[in-house]
Parts: sequence; structure tokens; C-alpha cells
Amino acid sequence: MNLLMEWEYTVEAPSENDLCTRIRRSEQALMAHHEAVLRAYGLTMTQYTVLLILSREGGRSGAQVARSCGVTQQSMSSVLANMETKGLIRRETSPVHAKVQIATLTDAGQALLDRAYQEVIILERALADAFTPSEQAALCELLERATTVLTQQTRHATTRAGRGEGAAREQPARGRGDE
Repeated sequence: MNLLMEWEYTVEAPSENDLCTRIRRSEQALMAHHEAVLRAYGLTMTQYTVLLILSREGGRSGAQVARSCGVTQQSMSSVLANMETKGLIRRETSPVHAKVQIATLTDAGQALLDRAYQEVIILERALADAFTPSEQAALCELLERATTVLTQQTRHATTRAGRGEGAAREQPARGRGDE
């Protein structure tokens, strides 16, 4: 085998123009803002999201809240236990299934959400002011489309990984004649 082997694949550093890089940068800036605001209220982003979900949708099981937050049921179980200890939520046995606990907001949880939301909404308003209504609509539609593609690709990657297939197997090898 030749000691000066060529790479089979061209690996390039992410460019500032790559869509995934731009989406990631926006998401990081959003999370940094929210985390800074929420820290002052003693909340994590996940806890804030739980408060929002329960405020908007009413009582939910831990599994339902976990799905809405995009975390595992095990992770959500500890989040909910911590929030219950803080008096932000209460959990009661479901009238339908004895092994299921239904989480609901307490008055203290709703009051904390209301206070935190007043600061979080400042960013929402600043973003809205940065775009015309038609630009906002277009951006929302484009983000939804991007989310759909990202979700589909994640499912495909998970399926490939489960079968022991890597992305490298799907790309043709490049030799000297391919340049």
C-alpha cells in the first residue's frame, strides 16, 4: 500500500455560508439569550419549556412533556421531580392509569412563568421588529421546511446507524482519476 495515500473523501471545514452552520449559530444565540434570562429566575431552558407546555396545554404525563421538550422520559422524570420540590408543579396519579403521574402547574409555577416570560418575550419582539410581516412569514415557512428536512435526515441516519451502515459506505471512493 502506498504511504502517500489520498483521502477517499474530501473533508471541508464548515463555511459561514453552510445552512447547517447558520442554523446552529442562530440556535446557539437564541439558547444563550434564553439561558441568561432564565438563570435570573432559577430556571433551566427545559424547566421553562415545561412551564410553558403545562400552561398552554394543561396537565400532561411525564412522557408527553418529555416528547414535547425533546428529551428522554428518564431525563424528564428528574426535571419534574426537581420542579415539584421547588413547588412549581404538582404531580397526581392519573384517573385513567394508576402508574401514570399527571403534572400540572401550581400558582407559584404560573407566577414564575409569567415573570420570566415578560423578559423572554423581549427577544421575540426584537426579532419581529427586525423583519417585515412578509419576511417573518417567509422565514417561518423556510424554518419549518428546514426542520422537516433535518427531522427526516435524522431518522434516516438513525436507521442507517441501527443497521451498522455509515455515511462513508454511501459515498463513492475518490481516486486519482476523479480529480
